[in-house]
Amino acid sequence: MTHLRAAPFQHLEHIRCPVQARLPLDDVFIALKDVIPHLTRSSLHRCLQRHGISRLPKADREKPKKFKKYEIGYFHVDIAELRYEGGRGFLYVEVDRTSKLVFARIYRRATKLAAAAFLRVLIKTVPYRIRKR
Repeated sequence: MTHLRAAPFQHLEHIRCPVQARLPLDDVFIALKDVIPHLTRSSLHRCLQRHGISRLPKADREKPKKFKKYEIGYFHVDIAELRYEGGRGFLYVEVDRTSKLVFARIYRRATKLAAAAFLRVLIKTVPYRIRKR
């Protein structure tokens, strides 16, 4: 049985193609598992590190996306279904990304009446003017 440590250059030909294609470690591992049956994810990572190819160049990495900037008072609204032993409910959430204010309520139904009730309570609770888009 050949180990990556014993003959690291023997496997570099197999590794070169997936790495040059800029695949993530897990994808490279899946691609090589059939070719190198004893390969583990950690041994692959150590081998890539040893040869200086374990990370994408900084220029190739995706930059984190930023949220669009809004004035204070612009809320992002979301509704999520919750399931629990007693049945289900609907979580209504509004987030002001500028002030980081989060407001949430749980209602039994996701209806126009529930949404209107949620908005009425929100308007009474928020200490500043709520803006339209």
